Amino acid sequence: MRKIVVGAFVSLDGVMQAPGGPKEDTAGGFTLGGWTFNYWDCAMGAFMSEGFSKPFDLLLGRKTYDIFAAHWPRVSDDDPIAAAFNKVTKYVATRSPEKPLAWKNSRTLGKDPVASLRDIKQQEGPDLLVQGSGDFIQTLLANDMVDEFNLLIFPLLLGPGKRLFSTGAMPAGLKLASSATSSTGVIMARYERGGEIVPGSFALED
Repeated sequence: MRKIVVGAFVSLDGVMQAPGGPKEDTAGGFTLGGWTFNYWDCAMGAFMSEGFSKPFDLLLGRKTYDIFAAHWPRVSDDDPIAAAFNKVTKYVATRSPEKPLAWKNSRTLGKDPVASLRDIKQQEGPDLLVQGSGDFIQTLLANDMVDEFNLLIFPLLLGPGKRLFSTGAMPAGLKLASSATSSTGVIMARYERGGEIVPGSFALED
């Protein structure tokens, strides 16, 4: 079975909108795009490289796909991420599956992305790596389809903005598989499924 792995940059208050630049996503009047830039260091680069070191395919929402398709094909394959992204299969969740996808090795998930993904997960193949795609992540969370999270948690508060975990996420326990901290205070954490939530109580017995 193939796993769905969500990789995300997220602020301490849960915002993941427009980490890469001011014009990346200004929806809702968001003005703080590019908030990850001044925190980057070698440890974070190594964490990202490790996430791409195993075989993977990409699983993307349409907005993120369009951003990636406008960028990565123009980057030389001397860049290891460009070489990987341009080569792998890109599965795309889109409300207009009839529109062609120009980036090579791209295919839509059709009119029912969740059903298509359930079938794909049962097939043999590499893990499905989600990058960006904040809106589509909400669909994955609501249908309990995420198997792992690779998160870079930045030490800042962004206030209003699109959040990684919105109100539609299903309750689930997670297990911390690994963690480290960058020189700039970014927490790099990998979480796996940890089973159901088991409530308890600190209340004193009568």
